[in-house]
Amino acid sequence: MRPLIRLFFRGLRLVLAPVVLIAEKLSTPRAVERGAEAQAQVDRACEDLALYQFRTCPFCVKVRKEIARLGLPIEVRDAQLDPDHRRELAEGGGRVKVPCLRIARDDGEVEWLYESDAINAWLHRRFGQAA
Repeated sequence: MRPLIRLFFRGLRLVLAPVVLIAEKLSTPRAVERGAEAQAQVDRACEDLALYQFRTCPFCVKVRKEIARLGLPIEVRDAQLDPDHRRELAEGGGRVKVPCLRIARDDGEVEWLYESDAINAWLHRRFGQAA
């Protein structure tokens, strides 16, 4: 019975994956507009950020939409298909759970922020006021 249930959910994910990706493309908001100097500051600040995600995870889609809305050039790392990124997430963050925002601080310390709402709130606090 258990293998049958797994097979069902794998098939369901295969069917829904394209739907999730198309819906993301159609509903992604336009980026905020900033002046050249303000955008350059945002670009520099985003160099120390990386989002670990699964491509079709709805919570990851939520974070990617907020990144797009804020116009942030954050590196997106696929922890589902790339074993190196998956290992980095497990070793650095302590668990393979997505979405996870890796925040490298100026003092060399690294923070791993989980949960889409917490990530979006942090992004909005950090970059939303410049919009």
